[in-house]
Parts: sequence; structure tokens; C-alpha cells
Amino acid sequence: QLQLVESGGGLVQPGGSLRLSCVVSGFSLDDYAIGWFRQAPGKEREGVICISSSGGITNYKDSVKGRFTISRDNAKSTVYLQMNSLTPEDTAVYYCVSQFDYCSGYPTPDEYTYWGPGTQVTVSS
Repeated sequence: QLQLVESGGGLVQPGGSLRLSCVVSGFSLDDYAIGWFRQAPGKEREGVICISSSGGITNYKDSVKGRFTISRDNAKSTVYLQMNSLTPEDTAVYYCVSQFDYCSGYPTPDEYTYWGPGTQVTVSS
């Protein structure tokens, strides 16, 4: 069974950085894409960024381009989300997800069956 578990969230000051990790089990990163969604208080879940099984990267949010980077270590079955220059608008629960070997062009939560439990990121002074 496919399982995903996020870690690395926490409280950080504006301008700071965090690195989230998503450890997967039950499948290989060579076969599945991994995406990151986030959900801010009172808002819908939104796709942030994705890495396909072949390593292609799709960034869904203009607001994070140049600040968020996705990478993976197949040997560790782990995908990373490096977040720099964080702002209060980045405050959300961050989820890693999987369903396909490719990154969806217009990701919606309903497309994804496999979700991690989420990790809270709070950006505040």
C-alpha cells in the first residue's frame, strides 16, 4: 500500500527557510510523481509543485517560483520541498500526494488518492 509521511514543518520568521520531507513507502519514486499541496486557514487546498517519476518539475504557483524547490533522493524514498524567503502567506498545512507517474497540468485534490497526514508551516514574527 502506498503511504506518504511529511515532516519538517514548524514556526519560522518571515524571510526564513524550511525544508519539508516526504518519505514514501510501498512504491518507488521511479514509478510515481510526487506533488505538494497546501491548505491555508479558510482556503481550499491548492497545488504548489510536483516532480514526475522521470524528474521533470512542474511549478503551479507563481508566488513560489524562485523560492520553493523540489528534489528527491530515490535511495531514501524521500522527496524534499525547500522553501526560502517565506512570507506569512505561505502559512498552511503542507501535504505530499501521489497518484500518477506524471504531474497533472491543473492539479485538483480530487485527482489524488494518496495523501500524507500533512505538516503545519507557520510563518510569523
